[in-house]
Parts: sequence; structure tokens; C-alpha cells
Amino acid sequence: MATFDPTEHQHIRYNPLKAEWVLVSPHRAKRPWKGQVEKLPEDNIPRKDSNNPLCPGSTRSNGEVNPEYEGTFVFKNDFEALLQDGPPPEKSDDPLFQAAPAYGTCKVMCFHPWSDMTLPIMQDKEVRAVVDKWAEINQELGQKFLWVQLFENRGAMMGCSNPHPHCQIWASSFLPNELAVKDRTQKEFYDKYKKPMLVDYTEKELSKKERVVIESKHWVWLVPYWAVWPYETMLLPKRHVLRLEDLNNEERDDLCVIMKKLLSKYDNMFEISFPYSMGWHGAPTGERLKANNDHWQLHALYYPPLLRSATVKKFMVGYEMLAQCQRDLTAEQAAEKLCNLSDVHYKTKS
Repeated sequence: MATFDPTEHQHIRYNPLKAEWVLVSPHRAKRPWKGQVEKLPEDNIPRKDSNNPLCPGSTRSNGEVNPEYEGTFVFKNDFEALLQDGPPPEKSDDPLFQAAPAYGTCKVMCFHPWSDMTLPIMQDKEVRAVVDKWAEINQELGQKFLWVQLFENRGAMMGCSNPHPHCQIWASSFLPNELAVKDRTQKEFYDKYKKPMLVDYTEKELSKKERVVIESKHWVWLVPYWAVWPYETMLLPKRHVLRLEDLNNEERDDLCVIMKKLLSKYDNMFEISFPYSMGWHGAPTGERLKANNDHWQLHALYYPPLLRSATVKKFMVGYEMLAQCQRDLTAEQAAEKLCNLSDVHYKTKS
């Protein structure tokens, strides 16, 4: 019988954070791939457009006029998915028809006043301003809400309808599904092994060096062993850190450097502004601020959909929707591809 080879033979890998499995089918991608087969034309994004509601001085849909901001700019989302008040749903004794109150707030944060700017080509001090504002908002909203979800949808392919560097922050009175599972799995691991799961995982990944893409003094960027998306990655601090606001000055500076490098690698893959959804996960806030959350570890997740070219997207359909997630490219192959890319952005090489 043949010896198992993870780059040749199908297998399933366990994600201890989400308590679920992913099917890996490397034999489906045996043919060598030399990279992109076409190059998309550069987006002709005007630096400032009065019709763009995120630009300085523009009028938004609710009639409010943005200030002539020169750095970051935060405002309440004009179309909030969560509101801070409203009547609660009626209680039901039927276990099949349950509803519960949901309160919160949604904000938009612009990274830069220019629409044609992105994080990897911003100046270090500008990226540091973004990191500091993330931490500030997380701490501010965390005083009231149980969960603060900071996320960025980049590119039209990921549903971003506005070509302006920005992210969103949704704060909620409840712990969302993904985080409720992570809270449970990390607590179970901590109780059993007396160590935070992702602290232990980071140390083992740094020892193996099989999926690490970039390592700095305070951070490590890697492709998770259980990755689902083709070039999915995770960004982790080397120190045990619960939340963004707990990062010290040196860690924040280092975060800016490694984020610029990782996003440059993404963009350099097909020489486009690489689409992705990303977000930060840390310990719950609100009523959990004074509780013991030592089982948590701060981390960022990047979920890019592109696979073989600037236009070939990985869809989660069919088997993925009805059975379980599946990938052709192994995590190790994805890490190797990312490692071999330059961390100097293609737009700045000249």
C-alpha cells in the first residue's frame, strides 16, 4: 500500500477553533501553475470624487457632509444593521421558533482621504494611525457591547461597492455564532492543556516552519493548517494578547510593517488590489471585560477568494454548502507560493 503523502492524497484536516473539518484534495491540482493567465487593467480610481460618499467634503445619503479629514475618519453607518434600541421579540415556548433581542451599532472607518490609496502603499505613520484607531474603537465600544467586530471587505469581488480605503465596525449585545464557537473551543483547550490554544499553535508553527509566510519580532503571518480559502492566512502576535488595545507601542509599529508586507505579497500575486474579507478576533468585551478571558488570543483572519488568476474565484457552493468545506491547494503549497512573492509592492518598485 502506498505511503500517505499530504501533497498527493486526499484527507481531512481538523480546525480546533471551529470544531469542524475541511476536505483537502491535492490530487485535483496536480498540474503545475505558472501564475496568472491574464492581467486586469488598473482601476482608474479618482483620488477625490464628490460623488463618492466616503471622500472628504462629500455629502452622504443621509444628507450629512463629511469633514475635510486628512487622516482616519469614523462615522455611524448610514444603513446600520444593528440599532441601540427597539422592542424585543416576544418570548416563545416552542423550541423550533426562538428569537432574542439584538442591539448594537455599526460604524464606518476610512483609512485615508484618498480613494486611490490602499493599506500596503500607505506610509508607515498612516498605517499606525489606522491601528491606533482600531484599538481606540474596540476599547470604546467594548465598554458597552459584548462583541466588537472589526472587518474589511476589499474589492468588488467581496461585495465592496465603494472604491475607498475603509473598514466597518459592528458592535453587538450578543456573541455572534463564529465567536461563540471559538469561545467554547478555546476555553475547553485551555482547561485541558492549561495554555491558550493559539499561543500553543503559534509556537508549534514557528517550530515547524511549514506554513509560516512572514515572521517579525512580535508577529507571525501564516497559512493555517486547516485553511479553507485558497490563500487564507492568519496574523498572530507572539505574545499572549487578549485585545487590540492591549498591544504595546512596539507591537503596534511592528504590526504596521508586517501588514504592509503581507498585503503587498497578496497584491503582487496577480499585480492587482487583491480582494479579501478580513477581520480581528479577540476576547469578548462588555460584561466579559472583568471576567477571565485567558483562553483567548488576539488574531486577524484574511479570506481571499482568488485561486489561479486575477479573475478565477473560489466559490463555496455545492459540496461546500451542503456537506463541508473543500480545497485543492494544500496549506503548505499556499504558504510556499506566498513566501516566494516579493513583499515590496509592485506599484512602488519603480
